[in-house]
Amino acid sequence: MMCYSDFPMPDHFPNYVNNSTLLQYFRLYAGHFNLLKHIHFQTTVRSVRQRPDFSNSGQWEVVTVDRDGREETHVFDGVLVCAGHYTQPIKPLSDFPGIDTFPGTIIHSWEYKDSDPYFGKRVVVVGIGNSGGDIAVELSRACEKTFLSTRKGAWVIGRVVGRGLPLDMTMVRRVRYLIYGLLPHALVSLIWERIFNQRYDHKLYGLQPVTLSKLFSSLMIKVKRSSEFKEVINNSPELSFQTGFILTVNQISLHSYPSPKLAALQVDYIPYIDSIAKEVGVRPNIAWLLLKDPAVGLRVFFGPCSPYQFRLNGPGHWSGARQAILTQWDRVAKPMKTRSIPEPSSFSLFSWLGLSGGAALIFAFSAMQIFPLFLNIRTLLPLLL
Repeated sequence: MMCYSDFPMPDHFPNYVNNSTLLQYFRLYAGHFNLLKHIHFQTTVRSVRQRPDFSNSGQWEVVTVDRDGREETHVFDGVLVCAGHYTQPIKPLSDFPGIDTFPGTIIHSWEYKDSDPYFGKRVVVVGIGNSGGDIAVELSRACEKTFLSTRKGAWVIGRVVGRGLPLDMTMVRRVRYLIYGLLPHALVSLIWERIFNQRYDHKLYGLQPVTLSKLFSSLMIKVKRSSEFKEVINNSPELSFQTGFILTVNQISLHSYPSPKLAALQVDYIPYIDSIAKEVGVRPNIAWLLLKDPAVGLRVFFGPCSPYQFRLNGPGHWSGARQAILTQWDRVAKPMKTRSIPEPSSFSLFSWLGLSGGAALIFAFSAMQIFPLFLNIRTLLPLLL
């Protein structure tokens, strides 16, 4: 689901890749499309300005500095600022009275690399988002004790759901969004609460939040509410904040999205990605696909909303998109087939008829043996009485 729309991940890659495997995929992509010659690594962008003739040319002047300190000026027809929104971590130290006397180490998840420095220590992870959950799980295997501090709770779900299939492949589907859009929000929330509480009762664990807005992968660690935080922090030499980042967006118009300030952060995936695809001209026409190519149309509507859907037509059309959609579940299954398992022998219709007939004969034979015995007993009873 997270692959580029014109380059499926190798089928032997796990369904949930770690950071090193993801880096390997990026390198494969860059090599396949010969992109490395266009990328300037370890280069700082000093400034981006409109050229004096911008009103006529629409061009930009970009000043860069490479690793050796050499400054260069470039002219481009367009500039995309893709700095992301995870660049300035938030450390709300002032919200924790007495933190200035805390003798241990304090870091943000942005600074976390691995669990080695925390081996055998007691660690408190503040924040129950995705990063907090992942880091706490990893630390729990190395630390003496790991505590996860949560103020509002969260819905805890696994990365795999029914039949061990990936959560996103199973749940992120157009048909689901259509059905949920037709149902009252309160009913949808009730359905999801019941589903999430089937694995374990969130109220019992003190985790159930007010809304369904917080979802993250399953973990097995000790969870502490904020009311118990002071006691825990006094006995822990390490403190890790998973408290988010400062979002900075400058001169970017997001007026076409349902919630501009939350665009790409807290909006539903399919409506959001469809709105962008519509602007580009690559949103799939479900009705036309069902008529023109039912095999693909049915998978696009009822199956996972995979990136290949946006390469079926329009700018950047990829001829391999259709085959990628038809074989997407094969790539899910491939990494799990590490050994061959003999298939159970299947019975044909004639085999089942043969078994049924044999069972009927056995029943008839048994009845023939039991019925005369029953008659003999009825004959002997008057004589005995």
